[in-house]
Amino acid sequence: MRQPALRPARCSSMQLTKEEKEMLEGRHGNAAKKSMQILVALGTIFGAEKMVAVDSVQVAGVSYDNLGDAGLEYLSSLSKDGKVRVLTTLNPAGMDLENYRNLGISEDFAAKQKQVISAFAKMGITASCTCTPYYIGNKPKAGSHVAWSESSAVCYANSVLGARTNREGGPSALAAAICGRTPMYGMHIEKNRQAQVLVNVDFPLESTARFGALGKFIGEKIGNKIPYISGIRNPSGECLKSLCASIATYGGTSMFYMEGVTPGKGAIPKEALHVSKGDIESALASMDDAGMAPDLVALGCPHLSLAELRTVASHFAGKKVKVETWLCVSRGVYLQAKKLGIAADIEASGAKMACDTCMVVAPVAGRWKCVATDSAKSCYYSRSKNKFKVRTAEFEKCLRYAVSGKWE
Repeated sequence: MRQPALRPARCSSMQLTKEEKEMLEGRHGNAAKKSMQILVALGTIFGAEKMVAVDSVQVAGVSYDNLGDAGLEYLSSLSKDGKVRVLTTLNPAGMDLENYRNLGISEDFAAKQKQVISAFAKMGITASCTCTPYYIGNKPKAGSHVAWSESSAVCYANSVLGARTNREGGPSALAAAICGRTPMYGMHIEKNRQAQVLVNVDFPLESTARFGALGKFIGEKIGNKIPYISGIRNPSGECLKSLCASIATYGGTSMFYMEGVTPGKGAIPKEALHVSKGDIESALASMDDAGMAPDLVALGCPHLSLAELRTVASHFAGKKVKVETWLCVSRGVYLQAKKLGIAADIEASGAKMACDTCMVVAPVAGRWKCVATDSAKSCYYSRSKNKFKVRTAEFEKCLRYAVSGKWE
């Protein structure tokens, strides 16, 4: 998270307000000055004419496993006088902030991670530590401008909620939070939000695993183009969450249009892509290291919803898990589940509720050989970052395996 030295953008053609100029000149403190320098430099690179006020921010780059000491040093420097101006939440940390020992996280790592969270909290940021901020109160309205940085959350904000955000880096999102603004370019401008490829799905599609496979297929075919997805009827929020995560991971797009889901009317593009049932099965097969017996079941990438926790509880009722099982969830949703008695039912099985963190950002490389998941995004990072083998399957199949120890 270390930033390059940035010169005041006197040569920038951006039109700044009086207050924005004052931030750039350092009249609102050092953190605001550094942050405005970052935003002006970013806006200049992308040809933004001005800044736009944001309603909320979601900051990635929270896990010490990713930040390291350089990132921690940068955060500490900003926290000396930096204060956020809008609602700001955090992406998952590298551990459960309360029960990290139960997840096998070392005290050395925990000490550093706590310093990271302390620096963010000092700036007035809500330490919610989740990739699903829309479950815990950071849910922008359609048409509002925000500055979010986690790829699946960015895609969800643009595609499902109808908000407007670029895929920010951790530093630029934090800068937006401190200044309350972001450069007006990219996905903040209507003409840049138009669909470019019509994607036809002519068969019923259900389950988070298959929506993840759809995102993988589309992403690998069209890259960062914006698809207009046709043919899907009444998808659940959990399936949309899975699609957002996979299409952003495998293709890099910041949004899609879907009939009956995305607010507003998008024009139907001429370029077309057909998705067959065989394409989905092939995508699923490519994420399955057949023949491997998972020694970890990890669900919650992106973080689990309350509805998904209800499903887990119904499968685990009166049973004990036979395989190490992590259920990654925001602390906010966990507290809801605890109040309803759902969390207690799950924990009685021996499964571990991993709050505040996930398999993508936790320091878990080398601890297991093969992970079972329903998430295409988790598959990608389990292989690339942690060098695990992966069995990607339906959510319920992973739950059945957790309590039976038999891969059906």
